[in-house]
Amino acid sequence: MDQATHNKIVSFIWGIADDVLRDLFKRGKYPDVILPMCVLRRMDAVLEPTKKAVLETKQMLDEAGITEQRAALAAAAGQSFYNTSKFTLRDLKSRGSQQQLLADFEDYLNGFSQNVQDILETAWTTRSRGSTSNLPPPTSSSSYAP
Repeated sequence: MDQATHNKIVSFIWGIADDVLRDLFKRGKYPDVILPMCVLRRMDAVLEPTKKAVLETKQMLDEAGITEQRAALAAAAGQSFYNTSKFTLRDLKSRGSQQQLLADFEDYLNGFSQNVQDILETAWTTRSRGSTSNLPPPTSSSSYAP
């Protein structure tokens, strides 16, 4: 990617941040929102082609009473990580209420494999210690909470 294309993409992303996040977050805190969401969206996009296979594998393993599911689910996803939530980020954008969005987003985050859960927990702990962001903390029922 050449520098001009890179600059266009960066300007586009920060333009969205200015339009969408203005009045919700302090300008200097945008990276606390944008970077994690970009990473989540990228993982979501990588897993999208195998989502149905992962959900079917999860259902089969649950019905068979198999508790050690990591290897089979990772194989179904074709990655070293997976997500067993019925939701994708694309599904979440159509939620009607903030309460439903929060519950579904937590379900989505909690559906990630343990290796991703560990990354989310570390990122949350690091961000929480070093930030005065006005992002709400995760609820105590969430496994991604520290």
